Amino acid sequence: MLYESLLHPITILSTLPSAGIGALLALRLTNTPFTLIALLGLFLLIGVVMKNAILMIDFALVAQRREGLSPLRAIYKAARMRLRPILMTNLAGLLGALPLVLGSGDGAEMRQPLGIAIVGGLAVSQLLTLYTTPVVYLYLDRLRARREPAAPAPAALPQGEH
Repeated sequence: MLYESLLHPITILSTLPSAGIGALLALRLTNTPFTLIALLGLFLLIGVVMKNAILMIDFALVAQRREGLSPLRAIYKAARMRLRPILMTNLAGLLGALPLVLGSGDGAEMRQPLGIAIVGGLAVSQLLTLYTTPVVYLYLDRLRARREPAAPAPAALPQGEH
């Protein structure tokens, strides 16, 4: 089981709607039809957006376990430390897809929906997941803490049995 919990993969999956919303919004704003090629762009987005969440969640879990940080401090540290790698990855993908959007020539009308879906999805998911991933992480961690029974206190030894 990933991360020894069912809740952390749910946190990672919670980032997917932002990519889909961004891609569909970009297609709508540019009056581009949703084609099979645009659907391929959505599949590509799934990998990139989930990777960003995995980077953040994994870093937070390691900080909690190794450094003994609270979930709030751990996800805050993870968001701060992973911001630059996440931004660089997203900007590389976004800038790499711009030629698909702006390209002309033979077959450009077929590749354009792919580029629009990628650029729109990466731009919107970049903004949304940096805020929503920590919130979902903390919410699900608090839910897990409420559902788990409190650890029993160790029984004290009677005075004569030291």
